[in-house]
Amino acid sequence: MKIEHIGIAVKNIEDSNQLFADLFDAPHYKMESVASEGVMTSFFQVGESKIELLQATNPDSPIAKFIEKKGEGIHHIAFEVKDIDAEIVRLTNKGFKMIHEMPKLGADNKRIAFLHPKSTNSVLVELCQEIV
Repeated sequence: MKIEHIGIAVKNIEDSNQLFADLFDAPHYKMESVASEGVMTSFFQVGESKIELLQATNPDSPIAKFIEKKGEGIHHIAFEVKDIDAEIVRLTNKGFKMIHEMPKLGADNKRIAFLHPKSTNSVLVELCQEIV
C-alpha cells in the first residue's frame, strides 16, 4: 500500500491550479469532472504521489459541505491498493466502518471506496485501485 494522492478541497479550482502550479513549479496534468460526486478535480504529480484539488460543482456535494463546515484544506488521504474488494472485506472484518461498501468509479481511472472518518481518527481515507 502506498499514498496515491492527497485530496484538497478548494473553492476555486482555477485559482488553486495557479497557486499549486507556482508551488510545484509544474502545471496540473489533468482535470476531470466526477458527476456522481458533484466535483471537478485537478491533478498534480508530486514525486511518486499526487495532489488532487477538488471543487464542488453543486451545493449538495460532499466537497461543498466540507468547505462550508471546515473551509478549504486537506479533505482526504488516498491509498493505492491492489485489490480494493479484498481490502474492503479485510478492513470491515477488522472493525473499520465504510462509507462505500462497494467500490465506485472515481477520477483518474480508479475504482474507489471511502472509510468513515469515525473509524480512522477523524481522517477521511480513500482506497483506490487502478482500472486495467
